[in-house]
Amino acid sequence: MQNYYLCPFCNSHLKVGEFIIFATRTSDNNRGLLMLHPEIGNYTSVKHPSYKFKKGDSLSFCCPLCHGCLDSDIDKNLIQILMIDKSGKEHQIFFSRIAGEHSSFNVSEDSIMSAGEHSSRYTYFKFPDKYKKYARRKSKTKF
Repeated sequence: MQNYYLCPFCNSHLKVGEFIIFATRTSDNNRGLLMLHPEIGNYTSVKHPSYKFKKGDSLSFCCPLCHGCLDSDIDKNLIQILMIDKSGKEHQIFFSRIAGEHSSFNVSEDSIMSAGEHSSRYTYFKFPDKYKKYARRKSKTKF
């Protein structure tokens, strides 16, 4: 069994092949599909060559099926989706909406794992109380 990546609104599967697919929009209202690698810390992406944005641009991310906005309630610069792992355990996946910013987090009931050179911008104290208790544990926590 593989990991499943889901929209938190409609529970639709977002992973197609080796990538998670999103409907995105730039601040200039340019729209395009953006595919991101699902591995935390792997910032490989695929998009159509005609879809242009610059490093530092803030992108809006939506579910490509229900068009639900995937903004996180933790920080205005983070996006949030669900992951169900191979054992059926639910994880919250957070990553930066800022083009070129490498920050990603995997939050489960017993740990918070972070990756990326910019992840320190989103320190654990910005996480709501319901997640902070997991960051205090030593196992797998990288804060």
